[in-house]
Amino acid sequence: MANPRMNKPIAGYHMLMILSAVDFKFHPEEDRVIRAFLTEEFPFTVNLDREMEIISNLSVAEWNPHFLACLYDFEHDTTPAERNRFLQFAMHLIKADNHIHPNENEYFMQLMNAWDFNVE
Repeated sequence: MANPRMNKPIAGYHMLMILSAVDFKFHPEEDRVIRAFLTEEFPFTVNLDREMEIISNLSVAEWNPHFLACLYDFEHDTTPAERNRFLQFAMHLIKADNHIHPNENEYFMQLMNAWDFNVE
């Protein structure tokens, strides 16, 4: 059975959470970036326990396929301007600890390539 498609805020949340995990460290500034995204996307209080359970039950081998599924779900519900805004959140997140881990770069580049953004 295929997983149901995620809406924009949930797909974005999943991607940011995976981006925060791929270097196997969690920096407090990453939490601030994720909270800022949630504040922008969910102007009301939302219970993310179910989403956190889904993410935390993924094995490391499942991170990339899940990230890609979220990437395409997010793209389906957004404009180029909204994707650009998300890329800003993603960039702030991967730079939060002042070091971009190769895994973070790999995932970020997947976003850039899938959405046809050019790095300048």
